[in-house]
Amino acid sequence: MECIIPSSDLRNRYPEVSRRCKESNKPIYITVNGRGDTVLLSMEYYEQLEAEIELLKMFAASEKDIAEGRIDTAENAIKRLREKHFK
Repeated sequence: MECIIPSSDLRNRYPEVSRRCKESNKPIYITVNGRGDTVLLSMEYYEQLEAEIELLKMFAASEKDIAEGRIDTAENAIKRLREKHFK
């Protein structure tokens, strides 16, 4: 369930809002004059989202490499590394 609070709650009851944010580990949507304005995240949740985004970027790059034929077998990669570093 989404948590939506007015900006006045953030201003007047920050410790409670912060605790709720950390305990739920979900975003809290802040409104100003009844309209969406900002999203508040716990540090833990933010770092989790950042890690997930980085992983998705790596997957996307891998998919692009596969689509463009820039892949090789592990055996060939190891062979090339040996040839390069152990001549």
